[in-house]
Amino acid sequence: MSRSIAVPLLGTLILAAMLLVLDKMLRLFDFVVNAGGPVSVVWRMLANLLPEYFSLGIPIGLMLGILLAFRKLALSSELDALKGSGVGYGRLLKVPYVYAFGLLVVNLLIVGWVEPYSRYRYEGLRFDLRSGALGAAIKVGEFNQLGKRMTLRIDKSADDGTQLSGIFVAIDDKSGTRISATAEEGRFFATDDPDTILFRLRKGRLVQEAPNFPTPRTLAFDSYDLPINLPAVDRFRQRGEQQELFLDELIGRAYGGRARNLDDQLAARANLHIRLVEVVMMLMLPLLAVALAVPPKRSNSSLGIFLSIVIVVTYHKVNQYAEQMGAQGRVMPELALWLPFLVFAAMIFWMYHVLAHRPGGQPIGTLERSFTKLGSMVRKLLPRQEMRA
Repeated sequence: MSRSIAVPLLGTLILAAMLLVLDKMLRLFDFVVNAGGPVSVVWRMLANLLPEYFSLGIPIGLMLGILLAFRKLALSSELDALKGSGVGYGRLLKVPYVYAFGLLVVNLLIVGWVEPYSRYRYEGLRFDLRSGALGAAIKVGEFNQLGKRMTLRIDKSADDGTQLSGIFVAIDDKSGTRISATAEEGRFFATDDPDTILFRLRKGRLVQEAPNFPTPRTLAFDSYDLPINLPAVDRFRQRGEQQELFLDELIGRAYGGRARNLDDQLAARANLHIRLVEVVMMLMLPLLAVALAVPPKRSNSSLGIFLSIVIVVTYHKVNQYAEQMGAQGRVMPELALWLPFLVFAAMIFWMYHVLAHRPGGQPIGTLERSFTKLGSMVRKLLPRQEMRA
């Protein structure tokens, strides 16, 4: 039983994380390239998204792992043999609940501490990209604004940006002086001052204009060092948004009098309780998985697998909507989030009771028959292709 649950659980968790990462990766690449940042930052941003994806994938993985294990027992008639020998669902659920409690603790650590910090780091990387703190890439063939007073154009870049050619640079200062230079080659060098870099130009011409110059001054050079003051970069804000708070900090803001105002307190209460109900709901998943795993007699339909995913995703979306309502003060946050939990829990207990305690009980039997009739009706409506000789 343990291995039967572990294999699909891990497979589902890895598959869900990969699909979510691939979906986000394309948008992140587009965002980073448009912001002119290094492509390597995409992997750092994706790494900070993994805790959020795992917090979503763990419940689905737990559900499918248990469901597929019991479905395998049911289709091979091993489940009937175990029940005939006196082994009830209560004993069979011991191993699934070991997984459920273990993953509950893991998920609580993720949503309570790991995910809030990784979300803050992710937002920090987005801020750094927009502000240029990560070192904005110079776009070849375009006029690049470095700060408010410097314009730079590079025609060609080689060796990962260390060899630049076809250079035009123009710098204006506050006194009205303008320095323009063209050069065949150029290269950036670091200096002892972290706020200043050195742009070494080779084989070019420099033009200096100023209000007190009757004519511009020109200079042909083989090598010229142009110091460039890096623009000041704003610092990212401190961690403090609701979704960035650790669980203990969130409790303090929700009920400990640390909220800035009533709206802040409502948002903290809503965010606190959506984290809690999502974690506590994992205790219901083994019962739901068993209720959906056993198909009706003489049927090998996969309807239960489909319904399990629909129920888990629907419950997550209901919680998100309830969190918004609670944060806006339209409904008390505790009521908005725990009432759907009680409704789903009651439905799951009923489905499990029908399967475990009613002779021949099949909680999805009615749905199975309805889907079978619907499939027959659809097939009748489709045009039949006559067999040609």
